[in-house]
Amino acid sequence: MTMRITVPFEGGGSGVGELTWGQFAAWRSMQVVEATEWAGGTMPLAPGTSVRDVATTLGFIMSRHQSLRTRLLADGDGPPKQLLSSFGAVTLEVHEDDGDPERLAAAIRARFEALPWDAYTDWPVRMAVVADAADPDRALWFVALYCHMVIDGYGFEALIADLANLDLATGRHLAPVAGVQPLELAAAQRGTAALRQHNASLRYWEKHLRAIEPRRFPVALTPQPERWCEATLTSPATRLALAVVAERAKVHTGTVLLAAYAVLLGRLSGQPVGACRIVVSNRFRPGFAASVSNLAQAGLAVIDAGAGGFDDVVARAFKSQLTAGMHAYYHPRDLWALVERVGAERGVELDTACYFNDRRRSAAQAPAPGRPEPDRILAALPRSELRWGPSSNEWDATCFLHVDAAPEAVELTWRVDTAAVSPAMLETCLRGIESLVVTAALDAAATVAA
Repeated sequence: MTMRITVPFEGGGSGVGELTWGQFAAWRSMQVVEATEWAGGTMPLAPGTSVRDVATTLGFIMSRHQSLRTRLLADGDGPPKQLLSSFGAVTLEVHEDDGDPERLAAAIRARFEALPWDAYTDWPVRMAVVADAADPDRALWFVALYCHMVIDGYGFEALIADLANLDLATGRHLAPVAGVQPLELAAAQRGTAALRQHNASLRYWEKHLRAIEPRRFPVALTPQPERWCEATLTSPATRLALAVVAERAKVHTGTVLLAAYAVLLGRLSGQPVGACRIVVSNRFRPGFAASVSNLAQAGLAVIDAGAGGFDDVVARAFKSQLTAGMHAYYHPRDLWALVERVGAERGVELDTACYFNDRRRSAAQAPAPGRPEPDRILAALPRSELRWGPSSNEWDATCFLHVDAAPEAVELTWRVDTAAVSPAMLETCLRGIESLVVTAALDAAATVAA
């Protein structure tokens, strides 16, 4: 049995404005792939959580965060504008437990992801709760999805942190909302300071676009019937080895993985110096850290991964990562035009669709809990698991490596265009990243030679 609760909300701010740079990129991406990109998931709820608590929380986040009250408004033949509403109502679905609340929550999530979504009329939040059949107010499991246009990974962390400002018993807000809001940001991005950063970013990109090899994978392959495929390697040994290399190099573990990714891309393509786009949070910018919105943009990291020791590549990756991050604040519309213009002037089609995204966020920056011994790293190697994900013909990047945290492991999910990377090459490279990082942990003098 399913019940629907209407949850009203009211918050500060309303009006119409241009899209922020992050909103524009997400909107355009959804146009290209012809699908809505959702973020979120399912989780068990703490004992004692009631359905009323979940409804109160939903009303709280909708009232607090303008991005969750933002829809699109058509603007002639051009890009849409953002429309912020100060009040409204959203639906909370309540499903009766069928004996397996985790499975039911997963099914609800899949249905939420498959349902059509209208960015001009629908709120960008879908939420449900699985309740105890014997006690309809006892909440067991939780489902929440947010359109990627209104939130990114660090935005989730900001959203979760802000829940501390809700008094569940009364619904009272305990502190003012923090962080830049989308309408405010859109106005600021038309100002002098933001445009100065935008122009500096484009100059940086143009310098590298004129120098990099135009094709990340110069040898074209016969694509699979379902052109994009992916695989995930869950590796306890990589997690342990990352701690050793990161401590030695005095960097985050994400930087070590970026270096390993660059080495394997160089081996795969025959181009040791190569570019990949890294997802940059932009949260280091003033007022951005606590913002519940989409602020992430792609930076361009150009890394020489072809010579010396692996620690040398890590050092070069760190410098490239910093520089890319400083130049990842721009209007994507102008970057896309720049890529086309430089490609036309060079007489080639530039492929800049190779990505790296560490979704562990703060977990990638946390200090390692001690230095694992070599025997422990080697003993973990047999526990690695590789599984194949769904293949499709839905348009995607040339290759995209996602990094996620897993219980006592790190997960590497690599999605590729099989016209550039075959499934066999994909598996070889995932295992190659594991081998490279483990070898570097056991031998500080390890080189990057194939």
